[in-house]
Amino acid sequence: MLTLVNTNRMVPAIGPIGLDYVAASAQHAGIDVEVLDLGLADDPAKAMKEYFEKRDPELVGLSFRNSDDCFWPSADWFVPGLKNTVEKIRSLTDAPIVVGGVGFSIFARSIYEYSDFDFGISGDGETAIVALINQLRGTHRFTEVPGLIWRDNSTVRENPPSWPEQISLGPTRDFIDNPTYFKRGGQCGIETKRGCNRNCIYCADPLAKGTMLRLRNPAEITDEVQSLLGQGIDVLHLCDSEFNVPRSHAYAVCEEFNRRSLGEKVRWYAYMSPSLFDMDLACVMARAGCVGIDFTGDSASESMLRIYHQQHSRQDLATAVKLCRDNNIAVMVDLLLGGPGETPQTVRETIEFIKEINPDCAGATLGMRIYPRTAMEKMVAAELLPGHVTIRRKYAGPVDLLKPTFYISEALGENPAGLVKDLIDGDQRFFEPAGENDMQTLKDGDTSDYNYNQNEPLTQAIEKGARGAYWHILHQLRT
Repeated sequence: MLTLVNTNRMVPAIGPIGLDYVAASAQHAGIDVEVLDLGLADDPAKAMKEYFEKRDPELVGLSFRNSDDCFWPSADWFVPGLKNTVEKIRSLTDAPIVVGGVGFSIFARSIYEYSDFDFGISGDGETAIVALINQLRGTHRFTEVPGLIWRDNSTVRENPPSWPEQISLGPTRDFIDNPTYFKRGGQCGIETKRGCNRNCIYCADPLAKGTMLRLRNPAEITDEVQSLLGQGIDVLHLCDSEFNVPRSHAYAVCEEFNRRSLGEKVRWYAYMSPSLFDMDLACVMARAGCVGIDFTGDSASESMLRIYHQQHSRQDLATAVKLCRDNNIAVMVDLLLGGPGETPQTVRETIEFIKEINPDCAGATLGMRIYPRTAMEKMVAAELLPGHVTIRRKYAGPVDLLKPTFYISEALGENPAGLVKDLIDGDQRFFEPAGENDMQTLKDGDTSDYNYNQNEPLTQAIEKGARGAYWHILHQLRT
């Protein structure tokens, strides 16, 4: 038997869709599967103890979704919590332990060496977990397991990441308690594809999901939506990094939704690029039930967009916002301020332009999380030194990119958050950046807090019945 464990304890509760997909894949291969969901457990330690007292699995798989909250200045780091969970499970069962998930895949070898588990899977888990169980039952030829990391005596060995060209995740979502996640989290997620072929300097998605676009069949996706509707879930978030990349896939998915009249039954949100978005796509999305889009804006300064290797222009942002307005779609623009080359003038240019084009809201995120093996790491390599003014972190010793490490341009001065807030000037359309001295205020319930993790106003709104993307709920609380 395979036991899959959800380790994500973030609040509001996020349904572990990857675990749902992996469990279905294992069951389809004839493997008995159970899920131990610590995300819904009142007492995780008690839940683990009671579970393993009654069961003796042949393999325990842990899903690790987030390595940290990616938010400066809170910089909450979740890897030590994973290590503690592994140690607890190790004390309760002799079964080998394997860890996977997006958060693990970004830092696979580093997390594997930091913690004490038997195997790791980098990349997609659906086929890899089946291959691992087959090898544990057979010849132990671990070189044949996609994405596997393991110890061969004292040597750590790694197979290439598991990124199969074709993905079929199955339409049935019944291994996790989706209705409870919907009640506690206000939405449930689905994936329509994996991989990203763009080259934004900061992004970790290609590290976890590969650089080749791997598209699901629109009919399978729509079957999955109908399965969730059958469970009473009618508000969804498409978890793709950019739903409209490629545009043809987004259009085909929406056409299938419309063919089955899902736009009359479900509301959904998506992350999208401001490029590859036009009137035809906006219209078909609106008919298919799309009620909100979060655009990857990053900046409205052309010079910063080029530094970030973005493919859109500031005019693309203006057009995207207008198309949403014309089609009654709520619109959010996510900004990423403070990267290499950012100056007070480029920040001013961005904020003034966002005010002009008038989205419903804009996230003024300050501080770029530096991930290993990205262009950003290479770009600022000379600055990755203890004490360097551009590097922001909450740990001592050498700079370690496994731990939350952020970059803020030196040109923004000693109080960059204050600079950005002054330029925003109280405009309620903006989620302002937090300064290093603002965290207690945010924890006490300030609705300007754009960090979803442990966000009390957001959690309370969901408890009272709010449903939708978190940015949309927070925006509605402020208006």
